[in-house]
Amino acid sequence: MLLLLEIGLILAGLVLGYSAWKVSSSVEQSLHLSGEELLDVPTGTNPNRMFYRMESDGLIEDAFWLRIYWRFNMAGVPLHTGEYRMTPGMTVRDLFEDWRRGDVVQYNLTLVEGWTFRQVRGALAKHEKIKQTLTGLSDAEVMDKLGHPAVFPEGRFFPDTYKFVRGMTDVELLQQAYARLEEVLAKEWADRPAELPYRDPYQALIMASLVEKETGVPQERGQIAGVFVRRMQIGMLLQTDPTVIYGMGERYNGKITRADLRESTPYNTYVISGLPPTPIAMVGREAIHAALNPTPGSSLYFVARGDGSHVFSDDLDAHNSAVREYQLKRRADYRSSPAPMPNGSGQSLPSAPADQETPVEPPVVAPAEVPEAPGGGESTTQ
Repeated sequence: MLLLLEIGLILAGLVLGYSAWKVSSSVEQSLHLSGEELLDVPTGTNPNRMFYRMESDGLIEDAFWLRIYWRFNMAGVPLHTGEYRMTPGMTVRDLFEDWRRGDVVQYNLTLVEGWTFRQVRGALAKHEKIKQTLTGLSDAEVMDKLGHPAVFPEGRFFPDTYKFVRGMTDVELLQQAYARLEEVLAKEWADRPAELPYRDPYQALIMASLVEKETGVPQERGQIAGVFVRRMQIGMLLQTDPTVIYGMGERYNGKITRADLRESTPYNTYVISGLPPTPIAMVGREAIHAALNPTPGSSLYFVARGDGSHVFSDDLDAHNSAVREYQLKRRADYRSSPAPMPNGSGQSLPSAPADQETPVEPPVVAPAEVPEAPGGGESTTQ
C-alpha cells in the first residue's frame, strides 16, 4: 500500500509538472504569423471559442492548455469586442495582455462642419468597419431607431472626429454625435446673454447653421451672426443664399438665379420672414457660440472678398459699392471660403470651387454672396 501510494504521488507530481510545463509553454509560444494581422473578436465571443478558432486557423497550438491557463489565471476578465493587432514575434501572453487591457484597434470617422445629414449618412455608409443597420431607411425611420421620433435630423449631430472599433453600428455612432450636439448646445444656451431674438435653443441652432454656411473664417462668425440678429430685430429679411440652395435640394446645380430667389420655399429667406424652419447643416461649437454671442455693431450687409473673408457695410450704398468691387469683377481664383486644409485625419474639409460665372445684379437688400453649398459648388452673388 505504501509502495502504491508512493507511485501515485510520483505519477501525480509528474502529471502536475507536465501540465504546468504545457500551460507555460503554450502561453509563451509565439503566434504563427508571416506579417502583421488583425484578429477579429466578434460580439458574444468567449475566450474558449477564440482559442479553438485560432488553433484551427494555424495561429496557435495547444488550445486546450490555454483554456486551462485562462480559467485559473484570467477568470472574469472580459474579452472586449473588436480587432486586435498581431505582429510577428508576438507571444500568446502578449495577446492576453492586450485582451486584458481591451487594447482594440480604433478607427476614426470625421463629421465635418457644414455637412448636411445626407452627407453624414453617406460617410457612414462608406466606412467598411462600421456595421450598417440603416441602409434603405428614410431619415424619419433613422431618427426612430435613434430613439428620437418626429425629430428632423438636419443639424442635430455634432461635427467631430469619432473613434470607434470594428463592429460598432451606424446607430451607435449617430447616437454619440446627437448627444454631443445636445450637450454643447445646452451649455452655450445656458451662458447666453440677454435680448437675443430666439425663442428656444433650437432657433439658436438654426441661426448657427446659417453662420456656419456663410463663412469659414472663424473670427468673422460673430460679425455675421451680428448682421443676422440685427436684421431679425428690425424685421428685415435675412436674405442669405445658403437657405435658397437648401430649399432647392437636388435641383441646385452650382448657381442660383433671380427666379430661384423669388421661389417660395419654406427655406427661402428672400421670401420668408425670420429664420427658416430647421437648420440647414451641421454646426460646430464656434458657430453656436457666435449665434448666441453676436458681435455688437451696426452693419446690416456683408459681401465676400474672394479670399474667404468679407466686407461688412452699414448701409446699402456702401454694400453696393463693395459688391461692384468684389463680386461683379471676380478674379479667376475667387472663392467664397478659404482654400481647403487637411483636418488631421487625412480628409480634406469640403470647399467650393472658384465660380467663373458672371453674377447677376444684386437686389437692393442682398446681404451676402453664398459660400460653399451642400454637396459642393458655389452660387453667384444675387
